[in-house]
Amino acid sequence: MPHPCAERIRRAAALLLFVLPLAQAAKPAAGDGLDDPNAIRVLLAPSLETTLSSEMNGTVTDLHASLGKPIAKNAVIAQMNCAEVQARASVAKAELNMATQNLAAKRSLRDLKAAGDIEVAMASTDVEKAKGALSLAKAQLGYCQVIAPFSGRIAKVYVKPYQTVSAGTPIVDLVSDGALKVRLNVPSALLVRLRSGSRLDITIHETGKTYPAHVSAVNARVDAVAQTVELEAQLDGAPQDLVAGMSGVARIPANP
Repeated sequence: MPHPCAERIRRAAALLLFVLPLAQAAKPAAGDGLDDPNAIRVLLAPSLETTLSSEMNGTVTDLHASLGKPIAKNAVIAQMNCAEVQARASVAKAELNMATQNLAAKRSLRDLKAAGDIEVAMASTDVEKAKGALSLAKAQLGYCQVIAPFSGRIAKVYVKPYQTVSAGTPIVDLVSDGALKVRLNVPSALLVRLRSGSRLDITIHETGKTYPAHVSAVNARVDAVAQTVELEAQLDGAPQDLVAGMSGVARIPANP
């Protein structure tokens, strides 16, 4: 029978042979910047992104959105059931027609000395009130559609067709399909070297490539606790293999 100590040593050696390859596989590749203490973490973000929400209470009758779908500017993303709003608009239009006819009749009576100026003024006020009610109804009709304010892609869909939502309910997340921007926080001591237009080398983990960039914006305030300042950088050119949400590291060239 093997000695207990020898058996424990054998098991430990077997476990080491199993774990060591996994640790080596998980180790960052040389040159990716993860083990570089001077590398600055960065995140790729779209130049425009927003959450589009419902502006009214109602039911989603049509939803023209799916994950990753390209959306053109001013395209209809969601259509709400607007029967009630359309009915109110019809009522407001009819009341405006009636108020307009009443005003014309009062003016004719005044010419015949059968109505006074007060009656004509009141009729004119009714017309203005009816115009306001119709304008309000038309504005509410605009809430029936969720329109894309810019071209981009759908990043998240919050609702489903025929779902009843309330005003303020998120419908979709929309990110622009334009140039990406780079977000990073650098030590405030680097402000003497970095300013708008300074060069950066951005290495993205997902692609393993390095891309030239330049600082496009510097925050006007330094974080007093962390002693860092937020920067934004713009990638040179328009790399097609990058997607918002990718991350990496930035390095400052010798002559930024």
